[in-house]
Amino acid sequence: MPSPTRDIDQESILGFSGDASAGLATHADGPAGSLPLTEQMLLNWASGDLFGMTQNAGMGWNPAELGRKEFLVLSTSGGLRADDGTPIALGYHTGHWEVGLLMQAAARELKRLGAIPFAGFCTDPCDGRTQGTTGMMDSLAYRNDAATVLRRLIRSLPRRSGVMGIATCDKGLPAMMMALAGMNELPCILVPGGVTLPAEGAEDAGKVQTIGVRFAHGKLTLQEASDLGCRACGTPGGGCQFLGTAATSQVVCEALGLSLPHSALAPSGQPIWLDMAVRSARALLNLESKRINLGKILTPESLQNAMAVHAAFGGSTNLLLHIPAIAHSAGLPRPTVDDWIEINRKVPRLVDALPNGPVGHPTVQVFLAGGVPEVMLHLRERGLLHEECLTSSGEPLGHVLDAWATSRRRGELRAALLEREGVDPDNVIMSPASARSRGLTSTVCFPRGNLAPEGSVIKSTAIDPTAVDADGIYRKTGPARVFTTERATIAAIKAGKIKAGDVVVLICRGPMGAGMEEIAQITIALRHLDFGKHVAVLTDARFSGVSTGACIGHIGPEALAGGSIGKVLDGDMIRILIDCNNLGASVDLVGEAGEAIDAAHGSYILSKRQSRPDLHADARLPADTRLWAALQNVSGGTWGGCVYDADAICKRLAETSGGLK
Repeated sequence: MPSPTRDIDQESILGFSGDASAGLATHADGPAGSLPLTEQMLLNWASGDLFGMTQNAGMGWNPAELGRKEFLVLSTSGGLRADDGTPIALGYHTGHWEVGLLMQAAARELKRLGAIPFAGFCTDPCDGRTQGTTGMMDSLAYRNDAATVLRRLIRSLPRRSGVMGIATCDKGLPAMMMALAGMNELPCILVPGGVTLPAEGAEDAGKVQTIGVRFAHGKLTLQEASDLGCRACGTPGGGCQFLGTAATSQVVCEALGLSLPHSALAPSGQPIWLDMAVRSARALLNLESKRINLGKILTPESLQNAMAVHAAFGGSTNLLLHIPAIAHSAGLPRPTVDDWIEINRKVPRLVDALPNGPVGHPTVQVFLAGGVPEVMLHLRERGLLHEECLTSSGEPLGHVLDAWATSRRRGELRAALLEREGVDPDNVIMSPASARSRGLTSTVCFPRGNLAPEGSVIKSTAIDPTAVDADGIYRKTGPARVFTTERATIAAIKAGKIKAGDVVVLICRGPMGAGMEEIAQITIALRHLDFGKHVAVLTDARFSGVSTGACIGHIGPEALAGGSIGKVLDGDMIRILIDCNNLGASVDLVGEAGEAIDAAHGSYILSKRQSRPDLHADARLPADTRLWAALQNVSGGTWGGCVYDADAICKRLAETSGGLK
């Protein structure tokens, strides 16, 4: 591979010998015309408001139009695209690669309709890119930081009349939702950035993340791995093709009423995707004219709608972190574990999508089958929605669903799915009766027990059906294989040191240990190995939305906070019970040295043990992530959404310092 510096000499860097004055200007004429100022404006406006108009004219806006209302378009756009779409500089991921096109379409429509659009950016990282690397230690903490930056950008445009957010992926979209939720006095709308298309004859972007472990186990040749790794993304833009955290966040955003109906999971780069941005610009102006601020859309009832839709989709467990954070940002009560349990017991899973199955349809097929409004039609029939909730269309949800049920759009897209893909839309988004007959069970369980006294979470929909007994209960008792780093765990899997029947216990990866990293490479690897469905995973870390299997995360307290999970030794016997139908669940140490007795005996063993001597925070944990971990711990921790609660933080500081108020 040639060196990129082979033809660079020192003079080409310094440039001291060139003609520096050629084409150099030191003065310019400035904008023609004059600002549309009034005496009242000069007497009463802040100097910043007046200078803002000067800046607007300086950037080339027609001065005569500067009295129009200003609207801000915020995005997580990343990378630099040439006019033909080819990369000048790459973004972090496909999810933000094309959203600049949505910004342009929305801004042009705002301008056409007589508004003044502004644009701002705060790009986002890729959880897929940082899997298994130190970059994952910044992932969840980034969400809070980005939400703060986005809120500051909104407040820094003092004469804003409304805000549009455009975002797509795992942390950028939750951050955008949090930022807008904190602006409940403004009209706001959010445009989800869509999904990438599946590639012909290729694997999806979730499965392709296992080429390393499959090669290590002889499941792929080097050439096969190289070819598959190249082809997984069918199109250059959009979130991944599976119902992971990115896609689930889009679904939740629409269910909250933040996005226009049938906007989640649109295929990136397609005309129907661009049209969504144009219509969202119109909707934002409509909200402003009707004085419908976000506080009228984001309510306790809309949060319940979002939780119900999350359950019906069988979405990512990461939304258990993000929905409480959105609620906190909006000044609403945060959902509790009991709230989640109640919702998931009432709401059936209706969607067959990657990675859960049973068939596993890509997200674009879920969109064609009707997406969020189609699922909501079924939930409405069961009385599981608050239909009075306002949506970003300016209409109550009930009116929107009435319009969707008889719409041309619905009929044409569902027909296209059947005709072009050969897929019956009713096999993608099912009725409750059909879903039940096909074995779809509720989405999440919250195991408690002597290893998770504060709780934990498992996506029960992701357990391999063949590992579940006929009564709908997953039962497993097996020996613990304990690791304190993700790197050591994946190395053990690749080396064949993890066997069927084992219970992998990965600790020191919660907020205090590693920023609560996402351990998707472990769970995805197990899914695509023959014996993987017979291995369970327990961790104080979290999982990707594409994770599958008997994987229990968010275990609290985490090991470094004194949690009993930090006392487990190799060979300890662990018992897991997951009732996939009734959502009862437990995870307990039941014996040691290969002998299983019962949970009471396990509790006695744990009471006599000290925490393992090898517990430690990762030496590579960044200082700012350590600060994030401390602040979110004071603010309610994992089960409170990993947020910053300013009141709680200031109170704790005052108690310890005796002075801060």
